[in-house]
Amino acid sequence: MTTDDLDEFRRVLRRCWSLESSSQWSAENPARGQCNVTALVVYDRFGGEILKTPVGDDWHFYNRVAGTVYDLTAEQFAVPPAYLDIPSTRDEALAGTAPDRYQALAAYVSKALMSSGMTDPP
Repeated sequence: MTTDDLDEFRRVLRRCWSLESSSQWSAENPARGQCNVTALVVYDRFGGEILKTPVGDDWHFYNRVAGTVYDLTAEQFAVPPAYLDIPSTRDEALAGTAPDRYQALAAYVSKALMSSGMTDPP
């Protein structure tokens, strides 16, 4: 994943996050509550690993691709979490959200990537 790929993918995600992908979404904090679905969509596109770290009483999910850790929803936090990089799974990330929320984000991202010409994973 190049820096350009990451920047474009981040822009696409920001456009696609909505109340359909997280009940916690707001215009003021669009990344809020998007970690599970985002980690899944990043995993689907770029492979790698899904990681987690505790945040309060919940888990926060993010990714490692080609040895580099990416948290594309980090902006939701005023203070970044202490990343423990605990290995997780696709099933565990999906269990923390409703499947229709993941499917909604995956569909919106796929459509947006096709519109922008980013159809094949880098």
